Amino acid sequence: MRIGMVGLGKMGANMATRLLQGGHEVVAFDVNAEAVQKAADGGAAPAGSLAELVEQLAAPRIVWIMVPAGAITDQTVDSLAELLDPGDLLVDGGNSRWTSTKSQAARLGEHGIEMVDAGTSGGVWGLAEGYCLMVGGSAAAVERLAPALTTLAPPDGWAHVGPVGSGHYTKMIHNGIEYAMMQAYAEGFELLDAGEFDLDLGQIAQVWRHGSVVRSWLLDLAADALEADPDLSQVAGYVEDSGEGRWTVEAAIDAAVAVPTIAMALFARFSSRKDDAFANRLLAALRNQFGGHAVRRPDSAG
Repeated sequence: MRIGMVGLGKMGANMATRLLQGGHEVVAFDVNAEAVQKAADGGAAPAGSLAELVEQLAAPRIVWIMVPAGAITDQTVDSLAELLDPGDLLVDGGNSRWTSTKSQAARLGEHGIEMVDAGTSGGVWGLAEGYCLMVGGSAAAVERLAPALTTLAPPDGWAHVGPVGSGHYTKMIHNGIEYAMMQAYAEGFELLDAGEFDLDLGQIAQVWRHGSVVRSWLLDLAADALEADPDLSQVAGYVEDSGEGRWTVEAAIDAAVAVPTIAMALFARFSSRKDDAFANRLLAALRNQFGGHAVRRPDSAG
């Protein structure tokens, strides 16, 4: 399969590499020329613009975008709508809001272009481990994309979850759950740190990884973070949120569904921006571990 990849950041570049390793042909574009050159060094066909990328793909084309949600995604979709032809397929694998995806799909449909939304989880580890993909779109479009999805995901790691918008909706809820799980670990480890015993938190994280009912990949990453920096002194307890948690709480309000744990995990991130607690330092370290998200150093928080 020949596929265009737009956006060669932490996720997009690794996804392009995984596709190439799986035997696919990739045409790569990013506004950063160095990122394009790096992709070309890895075997991708470089493109200097969206127009050049489209020109290097034979119709019917498949273009996958991995750019930040919001205005940049909207601009990219609108630009590609003018360049692609009826029958082409556009895939949004970023963390777009599902309502925006539905609107984008409707705009593309006016041009005869189909859209698939692929909620993507795996972070910086996806290149080696594979990406969990939650895919929304028509059955025909998803079937057409299936060879790429199978390459990008680990075994049983992708699913067609419903129509356009459902992929990003499912990923949004996934991230809301992630917020709550991370918060529980952070609070628990802070209590371990604050108790009367002089405990080795790294040791505890390691032992919990084996046979414990709270074992998970997030716990593995917590163990890694604590091994590298036992008191997390190199991480400021300032925890960003990238939008999905807010959207999850908003969706819960619209559906009248109680999500108190997820909501409080989101609010805890807000409060972290005024409080350099150990729990917040662990949350920041976990985001860095699984997603490569930047952390603030103690001298830069505030």
